Amino acid sequence: MDSVALRTALETTMPSELAGDLVAQFLDIRRDVATGTLGRSSPGKFVETTVQVLQAMESAGRYDAQPKVDKFLKDIESRKSALPDGLRICAARLARAMYALRSKRNIVHKAAIDPAMYDLRLLYAGSQWVLAELLALASGVTGDEAARLVAEVQLPVGELVEAIDGRKIVHAEMTVHDEALVLLMSEYPTPITVTELSRSMDRRNPGSVRAIVGVLWKEKLLHRGTDKKIVLTEPGVREALRAAQSHLA
Repeated sequence: MDSVALRTALETTMPSELAGDLVAQFLDIRRDVATGTLGRSSPGKFVETTVQVLQAMESAGRYDAQPKVDKFLKDIESRKSALPDGLRICAARLARAMYALRSKRNIVHKAAIDPAMYDLRLLYAGSQWVLAELLALASGVTGDEAARLVAEVQLPVGELVEAIDGRKIVHAEMTVHDEALVLLMSEYPTPITVTELSRSMDRRNPGSVRAIVGVLWKEKLLHRGTDKKIVLTEPGVREALRAAQSHLA
């Protein structure tokens, strides 16, 4: 995804810092949908930035550092505003629904019947719609370029990690090092055993999987607990995100 062109187009209608935040938050949600990772991105922040964008578009670039999100989204459609109805009513209602979903549903912890992933996919679809609507208002961008960016934003995200029969499969050509990182990220922050990791990496030589766990431990990218379970460290999460993002362009 051409994040630079996306940000440049959005900067024509909003402050550059908000354009950067909106694109970064959108890509975070997209990455989490692709990798099946819960709780890393913050759809709530995307909605908060959307509110700041609407404020800036109404008030010559001025916006609140900490907006009252739900109140703004609830009130905007019933008061006078220069915003087009696509933003004032449709985007505001959609953003409010996204904010309610983020606030009232648990999108972090897994359960036996887990709504978290389809919640996350709905939030991603909402963020796609909001971005597309904002791109449609971009000025100084050719019609062809705007159409290309909207089409790119609207593309469905491919699943990088798929869960089948109690194991996970990475659908990308990766080194054993990066595959292990991406699989551990899909479980983060829940620790797993090396046996569980090996089960998901059963196309690899078992010895290679055990060896790479040792390498990741030496690199301080994972932590091994007293119960022998392993979990990514914060530097490990960053490396896993780098590995995943390289296959989500």
